[in-house]
Amino acid sequence: METLRTHPCIARYPGNPILSREDLPYPSDLTFNAGVIPWQGGYAMVFRNDYGYDGRGFKGTNIGLAFSPDGLHWHVEPEPVLEARDEEVLRFYDPRLTVIDDDIYMCFAADTKHGLRGGIARTYDLRHFEVLSLSVPDNRNMVLFPEKIGGMYMRLERPMPVYSRGRDRFDIWQSESPDLIHWGNSHLVAAVEDFPFANDKIGPGAPPVRTRAGWLAACHAVDRDDSRGKNGWEEKWTKRYCATIVLLDLDEPWKMIGHGRVPLLVPEAPYEAEQGFRTQVAFPTAMLRMSDGAIRIYYGAADTVVALATAREEDLIELCLKGE
Repeated sequence: METLRTHPCIARYPGNPILSREDLPYPSDLTFNAGVIPWQGGYAMVFRNDYGYDGRGFKGTNIGLAFSPDGLHWHVEPEPVLEARDEEVLRFYDPRLTVIDDDIYMCFAADTKHGLRGGIARTYDLRHFEVLSLSVPDNRNMVLFPEKIGGMYMRLERPMPVYSRGRDRFDIWQSESPDLIHWGNSHLVAAVEDFPFANDKIGPGAPPVRTRAGWLAACHAVDRDDSRGKNGWEEKWTKRYCATIVLLDLDEPWKMIGHGRVPLLVPEAPYEAEQGFRTQVAFPTAMLRMSDGAIRIYYGAADTVVALATAREEDLIELCLKGE
């Protein structure tokens, strides 16, 4: 793959990372892939926490909760708020938060004894969760749109059709639901082939943000190079995760108006590219529109910490419409 560079329209927060294992009052090895929403005059974050690494794997995974007055400096609650305690479900992870009509929903992934499933839960206090639906295997990276469209709930998702596509060639799809339980009428939104810098897979990252031009959605795009060696704690890690951006039609969100033909955020900083469990990873998981016209993008770095970058909304729209 050619050398990739972060687009000049986006800037990393100088205080990165904004959350790491050192901030947790309970066992932690990896603290990343966070959902973030405005909350009671400040901000709330749910995040994935992996703990108990023994050189081969982790003892467990749970979901943590943190609050912040400014979205930059975070205080983590004393205990995790969600952990799988079921014979069938092995773990919950990778939470995404969306507010719809004042209700809070969390999309998540669930590893089960019979496959990887994507789920949606409702919460009123960010501490208690009611699971509304779980997909059949294999589907993940689900994110909800923050409002109904045509009277229906909408989500972006990434099925994992290894058999029918022959290898990793995972794309972004859209489905709709009248009740957040029953999902269907699915459409292909974007394919790996649409992104010249991805040769492996793409998928949703952060819940979309409504703009004058359409829905902005930060996504992940993956290139694979088998010549890459030991990049992180594992024996071999050959993938690179970049953040990219797409613009979807406001009324028919399965229609892609435009997208970046170059990456938005490439893992280049030490906490993305050199340090951590799996280096070469910048994975967007939340987007917030600020009052000054900026868009904050929260992302997981090296599958290890939470980081933040900022861009102007109009620059992101222009990147999608012009492609570069």
